[in-house]
Amino acid sequence: MQDLSAKLDGLRRPPLLVRAARIGMERYARATHLARILGPGALPAPPAALAQLLELEAAEQAAREARAAGYRAARHVEVLIALMAEARLCAEVPVAPPAQPKASGISDLRRAT
Repeated sequence: MQDLSAKLDGLRRPPLLVRAARIGMERYARATHLARILGPGALPAPPAALAQLLELEAAEQAAREARAAGYRAARHVEVLIALMAEARLCAEVPVAPPAQPKASGISDLRRAT
């Protein structure tokens, strides 16, 4: 997850694309939009979806910078909307703390007796 956070922090996109994506996030419906972007199949968990979306967005960015004939700004904004919404979902998902051994050692005591 740290690697994904670093990649997200390093993204620099034109303000118009970012502004459009922020507006679109208000109406983001994960089941509909993510399925349309990633294709058929079960929807991945937010961290896995985020990783896939980062790859798709990088491809869109490369096409934009290369001024490729097939580049569509609407598609790029759609991917950015999903990327930003999934990043928000990842931030909301609580991370379980690592299991700690019991300080009292009662379970070990019971096994010993």
